[in-house]
Order: sequence, then structure tokens, then C-alpha cells
Amino acid sequence: MRENTTEVVVGAVVLAAALSFLWVLVGVTGLGGKAADLELQANFRSAEGVSVGTDIRLAGVSIGTVSGLDLNLETYRAEATFAIDEGVAIPDDSAAVVASEGLLGGTFVEIVPGGSFDMFTDGALIEDTQGAVSLIQLLLKFVGGDE
Repeated sequence: MRENTTEVVVGAVVLAAALSFLWVLVGVTGLGGKAADLELQANFRSAEGVSVGTDIRLAGVSIGTVSGLDLNLETYRAEATFAIDEGVAIPDDSAAVVASEGLLGGTFVEIVPGGSFDMFTDGALIEDTQGAVSLIQLLLKFVGGDE
């Protein structure tokens, strides 16, 4: 009888530890997801480095993620869908810029807020976009002397 009680207690502790690890894993990786209040669209000439799950940042703070990325076969532009966190309002004249954290850093999409008092509504298109700038192309222009 005493062995059964010990086994039950040890089993309960192991199960509690496994559940707590799972809870931390879901919280850290964002697999549980946040409620997206706003879905925005943007078209980029180059979305190099951007993929589903890439951070959307405003003033350096993560406010959402890229939830979809497709190629428009008519315009040959990258069409991105952004899931913006609940409660974040973005002026409707804001810009979306594909940015890099540095030479070896990752890529993210920076929202540069505009000055409008009107805010984007769900499903709106961000018209002012700037795609990724290739560091290799910049270096080749500099070395080659092209202007």
C-alpha cells in the first residue's frame, strides 16, 4: 500500500512538472497566440527576410506578427498580412518598412506611424511601404561607383 502511494505522488509531481514546462513553452514561443484585433495588408517590392511569424514593431516594441505572405503573380509583389495585437490603433497614413536589426540580425517589419487622426480598420491596406534593402547590392554599387 505504501509503494502505491509513493508511485502516485511521484507520478503527480512528474505530471505537474511536464504541464508547467508545456505552459512555459507555449508562453515563450507564442504558440498560444494573442488575440489579433486588427488585420492589415501590405504589398512590398521585396520582402526578403520576412516570413510568417516575423515581428511587427512600432517604436521598437512588438505589436504583432506577419500572419501571411504570398506572391501576387500579376504585379510580382509580395503581399503580406499582419495580425496586430488587440488594443493597438495605427494611424491610416502610417508606413510599413522591412528593416534589419543589423548586419547579422534578423528582419522585422517596422510600422512608422503617421500623423492622421483616423485609424486603420480591419482588413485595410497599408499603401506606403518600403521593401528590404539588399546589403550586397549596396556594397556592389559602392565598389562599382554606380550612382
